[in-house]
Amino acid sequence: MTHLEDRLERFETLTAECELIAKLATDSSKREFYLKLGEEYRQLAVNIRQAIAMTAAA
Repeated sequence: MTHLEDRLERFETLTAECELIAKLATDSSKREFYLKLGEEYRQLAVNIRQAIAMTAAA
């Protein structure tokens, strides 16, 4: 597994963890925080997937 694939797996895990925490949060500000954080991790995962695709195409 390459470094990029390791990063992708980590960001996907963090996204899922943030979504779970947000779902379980009883405080609305914490819920919003974890939803936003999860979205940031999701975007990082998308960027990593694109980098992996570009590397594979090269």
